[in-house]
Amino acid sequence: MKVSVYYSNTDIRIEERPAPEIGPDEILVKMKACGICGTDVMEWYRKPKAPRILGHEMAGEIVKIGEDVKSYGIGDRVFVSHHVPCFDCHYCRTGRETACETLHTGNYDPGGFAEYIRIPEINVRYGTFRLPDQVSFEEAAMIEPLACVVSGQKRLKIRHGQTVLIIGSGISGLCHVQLAKAAGAKVIATDINDLRLGKAAELGVDVAINAATYSPDELKRANGGQLAETVIVCAGADKAVADAIASVDKRGTILFFAVPQKPLELPSVRFWREEISVLFSYGAATDEIKESLELIATKRFDAKKMISHRVPLSKIVDGFGLVVGADTSLKVVVVPDTIA
Repeated sequence: MKVSVYYSNTDIRIEERPAPEIGPDEILVKMKACGICGTDVMEWYRKPKAPRILGHEMAGEIVKIGEDVKSYGIGDRVFVSHHVPCFDCHYCRTGRETACETLHTGNYDPGGFAEYIRIPEINVRYGTFRLPDQVSFEEAAMIEPLACVVSGQKRLKIRHGQTVLIIGSGISGLCHVQLAKAAGAKVIATDINDLRLGKAAELGVDVAINAATYSPDELKRANGGQLAETVIVCAGADKAVADAIASVDKRGTILFFAVPQKPLELPSVRFWREEISVLFSYGAATDEIKESLELIATKRFDAKKMISHRVPLSKIVDGFGLVVGADTSLKVVVVPDTIA
């Protein structure tokens, strides 16, 4: 089978490897679509672990099942979560599944950017979901990134009429836009890219501001003289961090959905006196995956509008280039060569 082996954003090699063998409790899935995540192109995060086969937003068709698998059959269309909790540790028992060590260390084999993927027993049990007929494989590649947004917004408890500032209107920011608008919030979004600002406007954002010229004063002009009750950071640039700190209102909350490589410096005295909360969000657990799939299946979240490009597996380096450049792309989805 073909696999894509990551060394860097510009060095991704297509190799031939044997298809994985499965055990009695496992399944083999033929990849039909796998999204390129923003974290996949973060070289400071990925290169130390290279060479590696990436890809964790994968949907496909079951082509082989182990003799002890009873819940799925050959031909089933599925989305498979790469990270799943154990549901047995201290964190899982106390409702904090994304802190589970199993969730952070498990994965499927060898990664979604391959023609065939072996799904371990725990992922079969907790991370494999049949796709409704109305959800395409490419739409299913949006399930995991949307689930991460669902998880983050659960922590924020966004209310009707609240002002939410979303810094960065890439794929994560646009997912946050859709969910925050659905919650009844007033949403203000920023980005340096006109295409993304246009997409934010198309999705119903109340105000779109170019991040290159953004200032808290501009936010106040757009928001009745007030700063934002909630700020969601979806960009790793230093200016994004500075804008977030300057834009959060008293007793407000900043959610770092994306983070810069270097450590954050926060004005602790101001945040203490103004009772400002700072949260971080990483990943999603099983309930968020289920909720994300339901949002897409019922069309309450428009996954099709998020997908801008599809590239064949053998041309995956071009897809990485689109994501890194970020000038013309939103979600880039990798598909098998035979259907590209």
